[in-house]
Amino acid sequence: MDGTSEPELMTISAFARRVGLAPSALRFYDDCSVLRPAHVDGGTGYRFYSPAQEDRAARLRGLRETGLALADVVTVLDGPPDRAREVLERHRAAARERGRAADAALGAVLGALPGSPTVSEFTLGGPELASAARQVAPAAGREPADPVLGCVLVEYEEDEVRFVATDRYRLSLRTLRPGSLTGPAGRVLIDADALVGLGAWAARAAEVTVVAGAAGAPLTVRHPGGSREVPVTPGEYPAYRDVLGAMRPPVHRVVVDRAALLAALDGCGDAPAIAVELGRDRLLVAGAVLPALRAEDEPVRIGFDPAVLAPALEASVGPDVLLELFDPPRPVLVRSADQGSFTTLVMPVALPAAGHRT
Repeated sequence: MDGTSEPELMTISAFARRVGLAPSALRFYDDCSVLRPAHVDGGTGYRFYSPAQEDRAARLRGLRETGLALADVVTVLDGPPDRAREVLERHRAAARERGRAADAALGAVLGALPGSPTVSEFTLGGPELASAARQVAPAAGREPADPVLGCVLVEYEEDEVRFVATDRYRLSLRTLRPGSLTGPAGRVLIDADALVGLGAWAARAAEVTVVAGAAGAPLTVRHPGGSREVPVTPGEYPAYRDVLGAMRPPVHRVVVDRAALLAALDGCGDAPAIAVELGRDRLLVAGAVLPALRAEDEPVRIGFDPAVLAPALEASVGPDVLLELFDPPRPVLVRSADQGSFTTLVMPVALPAAGHRT
């Protein structure tokens, strides 16, 4: 067949213009077996492409523009949907983290230039600030020897304010969207109990203004009823973003009534570890069978310390809670089904050996 006699086929130059790829790139993708021509002339070696290939070429171009490795591009284009989703979610998380790191580096340089603002100011809803403080503070550490873990990390940038607390066994994160923010991005550490007290005071106002000055200076929080200064704590906070960035898409999900799960945990007494087993549309907790929403039939068994899991559930909101599990076992994501901006990671624990009562 002479490819030039087929009107539906395009030369490599015409196809390149159509899909926004250089002819040299199309030759490379042919050599890599990623995007083969529809026809190659046996005499001249000229490549010809079909309009039916435009969609694949466009997706290939878009994925490469995001910096996705070619091997991962092939997985997305030709692999099973669950594997493609895993690759894309991991790449998106890495891209976001690179963007944040670049923004922070640029912000630091800009802030050091003469005449740059040194004070940041942003507004938050008073009730939302109170809610964030109440939700994340239970995850803060209580060991006097490690005062940094007794704090909540407050990070502020153009489009979000993050509240983070961890005692290394669990990690809680609540994200708020500021009404406005001026000045450079930054982060401060605030004693968890002090933040809860500030939240109770701020809850009386529809909106509060937070002013962050030079490093080490206290925060100033004000609303029409008055103002308060909140001391900040020096120190380096754990790299929680590395933990979140390393999380892969969950393998198992279950939605369960939050109050029922809490009641089952309360019935476990002082047990250091209890078994939670996921079944199809049910959750088994220390002998109690709880109705749940879960599509998979495969049973999954995991251990928790009730004293760690229960506070994570108590800090959630709404009647339901979503648990997301990973394979191999990693920290379990506990999400408020009604409030996606609040997330807690809870470390699983080893279960007693077979033959011992859990």
